[in-house]
Amino acid sequence: MKTFVLLTKLSPETSQKIKDRAKLGHSWMEQVKQKCPQVKFIAHYALLGHYDFLDIYEAPDEETAAKVSMISLSNGAFQSESLIAIPYKKFLELVDDIS
Repeated sequence: MKTFVLLTKLSPETSQKIKDRAKLGHSWMEQVKQKCPQVKFIAHYALLGHYDFLDIYEAPDEETAAKVSMISLSNGAFQSESLIAIPYKKFLELVDDIS
């Protein structure tokens, strides 16, 4: 499994529904579980900055990560990015390979 970081920015309309946040988040999670059952979430964070949420998860491939982002977009996200996360030790091994 590969590790991904999902950064999500809500649309202004969705942001105004702050009282519904728990319900909307639960609905999103259920859709991810249904459409991407192999995804395993590691951590969820709310952010106070350019993005509203950061989720760290494992998925078998980039296509599954893209589905997670698309599910976010279909649920009121204005912007959603899934980025591959490389463990630091593995990153250093890659650096050694090209040095």
